[in-house]
Amino acid sequence: MDRFIQLHPSHPNIDYAYYLKGLINFNDNLGWLGRFSGQDLSERDPKAARAAYDAFNTLVTRYPDSKYTPDATARMQYIVNSLAQHEVHAARYYYKRGAYLAAVNRAQQALKDYDGAPANEEALYIMIRSYDSLGMKDLRDDTARVMERNFPNSDYIKYGERRKDKSWWEVF
Repeated sequence: MDRFIQLHPSHPNIDYAYYLKGLINFNDNLGWLGRFSGQDLSERDPKAARAAYDAFNTLVTRYPDSKYTPDATARMQYIVNSLAQHEVHAARYYYKRGAYLAAVNRAQQALKDYDGAPANEEALYIMIRSYDSLGMKDLRDDTARVMERNFPNSDYIKYGERRKDKSWWEVF
């Protein structure tokens, strides 16, 4: 795809080339094993997802009237949510291992880079728990206020951890 785009930048169907490039990377992110195992995309390397997002973003930016733009826009939102969940997955990993500062950093990264993503609710919760474990009561309380304001009906506020879904690789 890249070669076609470089050789024919003014082709009448160049929008389709960008769309196809995005689809290739989007589906590459799933992998053949991921399709059958039900693996969460947030547990995979985000390189292909970022490449897909870049291709879809180019399509949406340069060709807003293309017939492929609505689908590309929806896929971009899915990718953003997946990338945010990837950061939160890493923050959860660090928290479980007692690396609370690393957990805070990854959760903050999700909040900063993926504003409005659904995963940010859990990112705030991880930050609250990490600050509490570090003995940083003021930061914990500030983060709790932010969470209560942005997610007033959060299951994390009511019950602690929302759900205990097993990862795709966990059998028991």
